[in-house]
Amino acid sequence: MVSFNVPADAYARFMGQYAEPLAGLFVELADVRPGQHALDVGCGPGALTGLLVDRLSGPAVAAIDPSAPFVAATAARFPDVDVRSGVAEHLPFQDDSFDRTLAQLVVHFMSDPVAGLREMARVTSPGGLVAACVWDHAGDTGPLATFWQAVRDIDPGASDESDLAGTREGHLAELCEAAGLASTESSKLTVRVRFATFADWWEPYTMGVGPAGAYVAQLDEPGRDAVRSRCAQRLPAAPFEVSASAWCVRARV
Repeated sequence: MVSFNVPADAYARFMGQYAEPLAGLFVELADVRPGQHALDVGCGPGALTGLLVDRLSGPAVAAIDPSAPFVAATAARFPDVDVRSGVAEHLPFQDDSFDRTLAQLVVHFMSDPVAGLREMARVTSPGGLVAACVWDHAGDTGPLATFWQAVRDIDPGASDESDLAGTREGHLAELCEAAGLASTESSKLTVRVRFATFADWWEPYTMGVGPAGAYVAQLDEPGRDAVRSRCAQRLPAAPFEVSASAWCVRARV
């Protein structure tokens, strides 16, 4: 599973602005209710964790992530939550520990998505739900669509995120079935984020977060300027909104 070795606030500025509204829709999809126990797999700096705490209370929530900065940030924000360092493929929890096991924007970064989903099912009690969502990078309706389109305009051979696990329609369900989760329901969730200026939209790409940030970081100054200019050409005049959609699946254990 990929570890994001960047400060928690950098991730929050880059992806958090989309992940936080998505989390609100995702907990509804996962039917999270008071009295349950839930695990946030790949919790990052805690966008989903916070909503789980609001619904269930801190002691009823556990979270795990391979990134040391994210684990520290989430533990500091939610001292009553059991926050651990680790990966989805080897969850350090007993069988049947949770009623809801969720992975928001994580499956595509797992080193073995089937193993990760199988582990999520293992720690979920019978009758509970495993839920996962991944941005629609393959269908170009994810939050990074404009960026990668601009990159391909300039560098057609660039490797984007469209071939990652779960980013195309139906693939999350296929992965769940391969992991032994036969009863799956698929859907698509969409959020909209408003930007006051183009600079507000562009600056997070310069923080080195994820594949997009890594791509920008390896460019020389003329290369960054070219991508930045092409992105500006593709976006409407500010202020503007960006629509971001994620493929989602929930499966009964």
